[in-house]
Amino acid sequence: MFGTVLLLAIRSISRHKLRSFLTTLGIIIGVAAVVAMVTLGKATTKAAQAQIASLGTNILQVRPGQGFGRGGGGPRPPDFDITDVAAISDQVEGVTAVAPQAQSTATVIYQGANWSTSINGTTDAYFTVQPWPLVQGRTFSSAEEQAGKAVCIIGNTVRTNLFRGGNAVGERMRVNGISCDVIGVLSTRGQGGSGDQDDVVIMPIKQVQRRFTGNRDIRLMLVGTDPAYESAQVQASIGQVLRERRHIEGGKDDDFNIFDTALISATVTGVTTLLTQIVTAVAGISLVVGGIGIMNIMLVSVTERTREIGIRLAIGAVASEVLMQFLVEAVVLSMLGGLVGLLVAQGVVLGLAPVMKVDYLFDPQINMIAFGISALIGIVFGYFPARRAASLNPIDALRHE
Repeated sequence: MFGTVLLLAIRSISRHKLRSFLTTLGIIIGVAAVVAMVTLGKATTKAAQAQIASLGTNILQVRPGQGFGRGGGGPRPPDFDITDVAAISDQVEGVTAVAPQAQSTATVIYQGANWSTSINGTTDAYFTVQPWPLVQGRTFSSAEEQAGKAVCIIGNTVRTNLFRGGNAVGERMRVNGISCDVIGVLSTRGQGGSGDQDDVVIMPIKQVQRRFTGNRDIRLMLVGTDPAYESAQVQASIGQVLRERRHIEGGKDDDFNIFDTALISATVTGVTTLLTQIVTAVAGISLVVGGIGIMNIMLVSVTERTREIGIRLAIGAVASEVLMQFLVEAVVLSMLGGLVGLLVAQGVVLGLAPVMKVDYLFDPQINMIAFGISALIGIVFGYFPARRAASLNPIDALRHE
């Protein structure tokens, strides 16, 4: 029986191809919008998480001040020094490495080409704390760190603009007038929260302090932690060590702050997920509009086929068979719209993914859910017209002009 009903539904739909297409257009747009938005939202979240992960996991950023700035209106809190770095590294359990940083800006010159970039003074622990491999060369040796040698490791943006993307290792460039040997080239990271992460020159911290900042202050420490330890526990231990060293007594507030980079990933994931849900909900409205369109056309179809319904009822068809015929027709229309919508969504994602610089993702779950919802819309919005057709009086239906 069902096969016959399905065949009748397909014949009815194919008899009015243009009307059937226009009827399913709302479903097509709705399914395509929902699937494309959810898929792109997940791809964006994945890309953001990958970018944050490139900065390193299990990293704590320690800065002077109560926030990322000075905090409050009082005097500027003192910076850290190298003894603070040693104290955290030696006294706090769960710390794998501590990388101090002294930062400045400079103009780098090589054979007539020049480029303004960021200078980051640090130690070899910097490459232990966060995963930033080199594509060429090596990191600092212990002797170069201790002596503060004029050696540098450059990011890909610096290599591209200064060395025209060619080999840079072994070459000598000038950094604000200081001759510096290039010993390594960093792998590409791309854009980050602070701009182009590849636009950087990394040098031994003693060289940067002596030649660029003019002091031994440390404004930032990157602390690598063992994942076997609770981050909160490690933060509390670091805070205790720094309070003792900075002579903060009693209930006085800390004059430093400790930030867990894992919070960035959680925040970004939460925000992108919320935005995806909002956009998806808005796009889902078109599914409801599409369902209303199906109900409207099915009511028109019932009116047009009143005599046909009357004849079927008069020759012995029961009301449930008539209801099933029109309900299946509505569901088939809706499912066809859902199927076309899924194909359109994949085309949209394939087209927008390179523009948004995210990877193409195929999410079977959201595709199945969207297709199921399209079928459900056919049932919900097709039931009323089908019920109306089934409740017609055969005599009245036969008299209909």
